[in-house]
Amino acid sequence: MPTPRKDAKPVPSELSVGEVAARSGVAVTALHFYEAEGLIKGRRNAGNHRRYPRDVLRRIAVIKVAQRVGIPLSSIRDALQSLPKDRTPTADDWARLSKSWRADLDARIRRLTSLRDQLDGCIGCGCLSLAACPLRNPWDVLAKDGPGPRLLDPDPD
Repeated sequence: MPTPRKDAKPVPSELSVGEVAARSGVAVTALHFYEAEGLIKGRRNAGNHRRYPRDVLRRIAVIKVAQRVGIPLSSIRDALQSLPKDRTPTADDWARLSKSWRADLDARIRRLTSLRDQLDGCIGCGCLSLAACPLRNPWDVLAKDGPGPRLLDPDPD
């Protein structure tokens, strides 16, 4: 193990909101939002400045990757709450989280593939029928009642 240099500065145990933003590539406003949504946790120091533990950087990386693949913030929050509070998430933690999201991602991939395949045929027909087109009006349960509004009260008085 290398010997620390005499002029090396000690690594701070906490980071300011600006340091977290710079290191994570996430805007300060996004960090405030993540904190308000319970995705990350910081504290206020004596000067009322936000301070974050260093492990917040790994948690933000998990958030960004999960968001990129379309995982809802509520699912990300639940997953992050399942992690130990006082340590940086590990590769094993990530493997467990990503495995828990796999079925949802697979289902979305199937829906998107089906939509893509339907889109190819639909563009050519040009019908965009409200009664029949699965792209324009999917799962329309009111179509059997004919055209026009069905849920509006004709006499609001």
